[in-house]
Amino acid sequence: MQLSSRQEVMATATAILESMLTCPQCGHATLEEMPLDSCRFFHECVECHTLMRPQAGDCCVFCSYGSVKCPPIQLQGRCCND
Repeated sequence: MQLSSRQEVMATATAILESMLTCPQCGHATLEEMPLDSCRFFHECVECHTLMRPQAGDCCVFCSYGSVKCPPIQLQGRCCND
């Protein structure tokens, strides 16, 4: 999903673009920037090196392990994969 410059500005104004990802294995948390136009399917914990993947029914690691859902969910109520 490619966003035009205008769409990107509008989305940035209404979506939270950072989420605290918490590792399900060791509990280590890091503040991560979320992309507006794609989902992140994998994230490696910097502490224990667990490779996080989305849980069943979630589109990305932010929706599974983040303090804030990904921008497509925030803005559209559905993921960029739908």
